Parts: sequence; C-alpha cells; structure tokens
Amino acid sequence: MRNILVGTCSWTDRALVGSGWYPAGRRDAEGRLRYYAERFGVVEVDASYYALPGARNSRLWVERTPAGFVFDVKAFSLLTGHPTRDAAMPRGLRADHRDPAVLDEVWALFRAGIEPLREAGRLGSVLFQFPPWLRPGPRAEAFLAECAARTAGWPVAVEFRHPAWWTEERYEETCALLARHGMAAVAVDMAQTLPSSVPPVTPVTAPRLSVVRFHGRSPAWGTGSKEDRFRHEYREEELAEWVPRVRGLADRAEQVHVLFNNCCADAAVRAAGTMARLLGRDAAAPPAAPRSAPAPAPSPGPAPAP
Repeated sequence: MRNILVGTCSWTDRALVGSGWYPAGRRDAEGRLRYYAERFGVVEVDASYYALPGARNSRLWVERTPAGFVFDVKAFSLLTGHPTRDAAMPRGLRADHRDPAVLDEVWALFRAGIEPLREAGRLGSVLFQFPPWLRPGPRAEAFLAECAARTAGWPVAVEFRHPAWWTEERYEETCALLARHGMAAVAVDMAQTLPSSVPPVTPVTAPRLSVVRFHGRSPAWGTGSKEDRFRHEYREEELAEWVPRVRGLADRAEQVHVLFNNCCADAAVRAAGTMARLLGRDAAAPPAAPRSAPAPAPSPGPAPAP
C-alpha cells in the first residue's frame, strides 16, 4: 500500500548513532540522513521539541533526501504547554507561555524554521504532543483552538497523553473536536497496564493523514531515565497485531505515517524495518506523488481491534 510510510522518531539519536547501524563512511550529518532516507520514507524531527528548528537545516534536509520523503516535525515544547528551559529560548526570551509577546515571537520563529520543508512539499506533519496533564475540558479546547488558528494551512497531528481523551464515553467528542480543526489524531502503542496508558484506538479525524506512534511497552513509561521509558524490543507478533489496524487507517486516510519511538540503540530502525516488511515492500518507500486533500470530516467511530 503506497500510502503507508514507515520510519522512526529520529535519525540522529545518540543511541542509534552509537549502535553501529550507520555504516562507515555514512556517519557524518549528511551521510546519516541520506542513508536513512534510502531505507525509509518518513522521519520525525524530534530535536525541534527541545530547540527551535532553523531554516538552514530544513533546506539541507530537503537537499539530502529524495523526492517524496517527508519530515514530521515535533512542535517546540513551549508551544505545547510543556516546561521549557530558558536556555532553549531564542534572543534572550524567557520561557513564559503566558506572555503573548513571547508566544508570538516563538511561533514566528518556529514557522520560519520549517517553511523550507513546507515550500518544498516535504512537511509531512507538525506533531503536537500534549502533556499528560492536558485533560479534556474548556481550557484544553481553547488551547487547541489557538493552536489551530496559529497553524492554519499546515498538516497537523495531535497526540494526547491523558487517557481520558479516548475513553469510550469521550471518544466521539474527541474525534469531532479534532476534525473541526482539521487535525489528525495520533494512535499510540504503549504498555496497557499503567494508569496513564492511552488505549490503542485508531480514529481518523482528518482525511489527509493518520499517524501511529510506537512508544514501546516498557512498564517504566513516565518514570525513570529515557532508556527505561523507551526500552523495548518489538517482537514480530506484537507488530503483526497492528497490521490490520494500519491497513484500516490507510483505507480511510490519504497517507499513514507509522513511526517508532523506542529509541534505544537500533531497536526503532529494526522494528520499522520489520513493520515495513509486514505491510509490504512499498511501505518503506516515499510515495510516487501526493494526492489532493479534501475537507476534514469526523471519524465514523473506533476501528475494531483485531
């Protein structure tokens, strides 16, 4: 299915670079990205959550990847309500998300940083990963509406970290909210034994795009070090559970991005390779050409689990 792209949530992660996955002669910045893009059709830019992206890097990414390869860019932490270090802020600004002037400048810089990707048709999505304390309610809906206004015309994907958004009672309301703003819902795979576990629902809330992020199934999710939170080696049978779900998303969305976030050593790239094989050889390659995007429509309801 040519409208499914599989990749990982970084190509520069220190653990991946140190794993030996990149061969000798392909370990500099240019070589790594070219090598990655020969094997996958999408990648998530995770660094943009920690520091604002720059237009120069975006132009280089376009030059170093083939036509059809796309970048899903993670929104800067301040724009999603996460704590942000003052050291990560530009031009001496304080990390105060309540200051309208600060927000205006940060939004402008973020927009300028990803504009070369958008101009080249290589911006797969802008991912808004909201913090676990963002619960359903009027304040959250107002925050979402502001994000929608600021990102008008962008392909936007939303991952909620609070499980209340996807309870059976709330499901249709959440779908309608995202559809109203033209935002794609992000489906997640994670451990299902924790109070914070988000259920593996697969809504389609924007016909242009659907996104699935595999976080691993570590019981240390939300605690401990990064390695503890994301350490998981996906078994083939675990990935096979998602094959009918991903294909079901592909039947309802113009493009599906399947991204692996279990970034410990080369676990993510190996899992992505296995998933691409399970979905079919074309799932790893960039699509031949994008299709036009119709107006957003709400999801008809949860897809049944296999």
